[in-house]
Amino acid sequence: MLEITPSLGIEDSEISLDFVRASGPGGQNVNKVSTAVQLRFDLRSSASLPEDVKERLSKLAGSRMTDDGVLLIEAKRYRTQDQNREDALQRLATLIRSALYVPKKRRATRPSLASQTKRIQTKKRHGETKKLRRSVPGE
Repeated sequence: MLEITPSLGIEDSEISLDFVRASGPGGQNVNKVSTAVQLRFDLRSSASLPEDVKERLSKLAGSRMTDDGVLLIEAKRYRTQDQNREDALQRLATLIRSALYVPKKRRATRPSLASQTKRIQTKKRHGETKKLRRSVPGE
């Protein structure tokens, strides 16, 4: 079980791990050993997460989300399967933790009369300065 918070965890059966060959450095083993990890987490059919968290997670995931509602994380930073597996799981946990945060609703406000007046006065002053820079025709 992948522990996200003390009260929230994801069952191992909901996470699928596939090992593929990684590109980049690796010496002689780069063409022989499948060390990169592709983690797949089916967000739509997950029973571990509440609906509002699923919505925020799909927005946060962006291009890592497939059309079928599967979150895909690729980890190939390290040269061993174990390290890449841990990296992928930690990245999933971090992404879910950030989706748990509920943003505050924005309350619309209006500028005060004093701030509006100050803004207009500043604009007028700036306009006067620019007006003095103009050349007078006929001189």
